Amino acid sequence: QVQLVESGGGLVQAGGSLRLSCAASGTIFSINAMGWYRQAPGKQRELVAAISSGGSTNYADSVKGRFTISRDNAKDTVYLQMNSLKPEDTAVYYCNAEVRTDSSRRQYRYWGQGTQVTVSP
Repeated sequence: QVQLVESGGGLVQAGGSLRLSCAASGTIFSINAMGWYRQAPGKQRELVAAISSGGSTNYADSVKGRFTISRDNAKDTVYLQMNSLKPEDTAVYYCNAEVRTDSSRRQYRYWGQGTQVTVSP
């Protein structure tokens, strides 16, 4: 069993910054990719940023140049530094991880409970 716990969400004015953290715990053999998704009311859940075990990153076009994803493999933690926030960034942000719980090659995708990010105009 694996749990992902997010923290760092909150309310911020446009132009401000927030840093989200997500720590994985439980029976973990290894973690491949980790990432952040977000979902606003009436919209599809979308990928915000992802990072591989080796540090390669991928960002949604809407956040390029403003957000930075990073990870600390020793702590099984992924971060999302969000700068120059815009009202359209308002959403529930979900942490995601591809996890192996034993020595097999089977991977399972785990999700955090989500953390609310609200950006006021």
